[in-house]
Amino acid sequence: MTPETLTQLIDATWPAKAITDVAGWTIREGAGGGSRVSATTATTAAKLEEHARAEDAMRALGQTPLFMVRTGEETLDATLAEAGYVIKDPVTYYTAPVATLATQRPPPVTCFEVWPPLATQAEIWDAGGVDDARLAVMARAKGPKTTVLGRIHDTPAGTAFAAIHDGTAMLHAIETSHALRRQGLARHMIRALAFWAEGKGAQTVTLLVTRANTPANALYSSLGMTPVGGYHYRILPEA
Repeated sequence: MTPETLTQLIDATWPAKAITDVAGWTIREGAGGGSRVSATTATTAAKLEEHARAEDAMRALGQTPLFMVRTGEETLDATLAEAGYVIKDPVTYYTAPVATLATQRPPPVTCFEVWPPLATQAEIWDAGGVDDARLAVMARAKGPKTTVLGRIHDTPAGTAFAAIHDGTAMLHAIETSHALRRQGLARHMIRALAFWAEGKGAQTVTLLVTRANTPANALYSSLGMTPVGGYHYRILPEA
């Protein structure tokens, strides 16, 4: 997958409020929805030495200058580092064929497909830092999408979001209540979403996770998902 293809997948399944082009730089208006919908990326038309034009555009939106540097963009990375940008949140991109994950359905009454999300899901997400601005990101996604509500001992305990673009289902915002973790619910929710994706004709399931999230990386690898690249952010520290 090329950097541009990955970005297109993110933009389709976890969309910014608005996207504009400034001299070859793709500027995202995040509206408080986090780094993924606020970071600027370079197109092949961008002149890397003119990154200040992108900075001005981000500041005009009230956003701190933030760039997404994808696998293979070493020259951009070096240019931003020289300009004083520091690395933030390295992210790994995982992928697997749907058939690898849609092998065993979760136990009965464990996972339920829900759209739009229920209030109890919003509460679980909020406790994990997925706030109303990120729920608005989910609402903006076009095409097939769903959430899954996960339960443990008849108690709402987890939630996740998925959307499909060009035959690929991307999973976002996988969250399990802190007190009910380490009981296999995240694994069940991922499999439930894989079965949903299969039913919608998707061939691939993907997700993104920070490298620092060791338990999540171990889970995705144990499910047979493969790391195939990723990105990190470069942010300009504000005085």
